Amino acid sequence: MDSAENLGQMAAHLGLDLVAVTLLTFGVFYPRHRRRELVPAYLALNVALFAVVSALASAGGNGGLALGFGLFGVLSIVRLRSDAVQHQEVAYYFITLVLGLLCGLPGLDLPVAAGLAAVLLLVMYGADHPRLFAGDRRAVVTLDAVYREETALRAELARRLGEPLGWTVQEVDYVRDLMVLEVRFRQPEPSERAGEFIRTAPRRRTTRSRTPAVPHQKETV
Repeated sequence: MDSAENLGQMAAHLGLDLVAVTLLTFGVFYPRHRRRELVPAYLALNVALFAVVSALASAGGNGGLALGFGLFGVLSIVRLRSDAVQHQEVAYYFITLVLGLLCGLPGLDLPVAAGLAAVLLLVMYGADHPRLFAGDRRAVVTLDAVYREETALRAELARRLGEPLGWTVQEVDYVRDLMVLEVRFRQPEPSERAGEFIRTAPRRRTTRSRTPAVPHQKETV
């Protein structure tokens, strides 16, 4: 009877975990970022952590201790320092991780786990909303000059991109005389005449009279 109850409780927690990670991945992340290659990574990480936490609770004793060290080793291997992964995508990694940990705890009541999962989803939905800081952008810029003064560098970035909010110098090359910066800037608002075509007045074609000239008649005396 106890094993059947534990199995039913684990199935309920697994269902909650799958619903939460599905809403996070297919309801929030993919419609906004369109990174298809990260979807299986999020799902695999979440379900794997749920399985490990459930196994830790079921084994107990020395087995649970061994699985705990194994979980610590797995999490230490996961490295999120790749340049291809943005900061908001790293946040999704941690949310999927925490969802797997919360839903995998059998000692945590199902309503409490569901409430905590809902809080995580709502926070991520609001923190990564497209309308929040919609004009802020980030770009890697290569300048064909080395600027020593911050004022001149700020003016150049403002001329090329928009209002600079901050930047990080990644490379300075005095041989080729260039700088590589990661710039955070605010995109300028489009002007009222943006997108309009400038129409030039067509040239007027001048027509010449084709009336043949009357030849002068010579008078003979």
